[in-house]
Amino acid sequence: MVQAESYRYVFGPVMSGRLGRSLGLDLLGSRVCSMNCVYCESGRLERLTLERKPYVPAAVLLAELAAWEAARRAAGEPLPEVVSLGGLGEPTLNSHMPAIIAGVRRILPGVPVAVLTNASLMTDARVRAELAGADIILPSLDSLVPEEFARVNRAHPGLDPKDVAEGILRFRAEAGACRKDSQARPTRVFLEILLVAGINDSERNLELLAAFCNRLQADRVDVTTLSRPGSEPAARAVDQAVLARWSARLGGQAGVGAACPAPRVAERAKNGHIQGGDMLPGEIRSRILASLARRPQTGAQLAEALLADKGAVAAALAELLDAGRISLRRQGGQDYYQPRTG
Repeated sequence: MVQAESYRYVFGPVMSGRLGRSLGLDLLGSRVCSMNCVYCESGRLERLTLERKPYVPAAVLLAELAAWEAARRAAGEPLPEVVSLGGLGEPTLNSHMPAIIAGVRRILPGVPVAVLTNASLMTDARVRAELAGADIILPSLDSLVPEEFARVNRAHPGLDPKDVAEGILRFRAEAGACRKDSQARPTRVFLEILLVAGINDSERNLELLAAFCNRLQADRVDVTTLSRPGSEPAARAVDQAVLARWSARLGGQAGVGAACPAPRVAERAKNGHIQGGDMLPGEIRSRILASLARRPQTGAQLAEALLADKGAVAAALAELLDAGRISLRRQGGQDYYQPRTG
């Protein structure tokens, strides 16, 4: 098997509540983004920009993906349930995104392609056309109140929440016409709204987003809050009562209800489809480090996503903690592992 340390831009799979077992592709390679959200899991931002360029060239990323796929086949591991374009920053900043989407389809035919985006560049008609090549886009829109948008997303000065919202609406209207394959279903839209206590959980924001969701008619609307450590320790999750009220108000405005993601790995395991779990300790450590570089996770989440034995993952995490390569942070009653900084 190709060792995980050989990969710089392919990571995971990781478990996604909305997508199932997701193989991640990092299109930036460093902390470059158009926003600096207070809840971001990827660490301190290095560059705030709207500049599009090939931060990670398609040829480099796809060569890694092809190597990963060859290793997967050799090991007899199952395919991921989805390939997610995201990583350390905003993926639509990468001008090679269309070639990357096409390459994923060639290397992993039949596996859906999703794009995790903060929707900042969806104001650009060219970016909207490129995103229509994916199967699912997951745009976020946390507030339509300008002062809240500024506090929670800390976006590039050139961004306005009303313009971002209009870009998402235009994508929804245009996506079907942009798909080159007339037999393919239009790109699905899974909208995410993340609430931070005392910042964007106002009644004014709720009313504005309710009107927006009514217009958008997304395939799915997810209202979430912080469940993992964010970039700012002061950012706090809203309580469950607030989350439930917002979810009831906004989640019911999805165009086709709560669209179901791909089958969860746990369900597939019951049917005997999981064949992994025999990785060597060094391979487990390497995959853990690559995965934690993009998001903090619990030991159980890592074991489920990597198809590895829980005991082996626990042992690897203990070794990495002892070596000072990762750190532990408790949030929401759970222990999250993350890369050690400083």
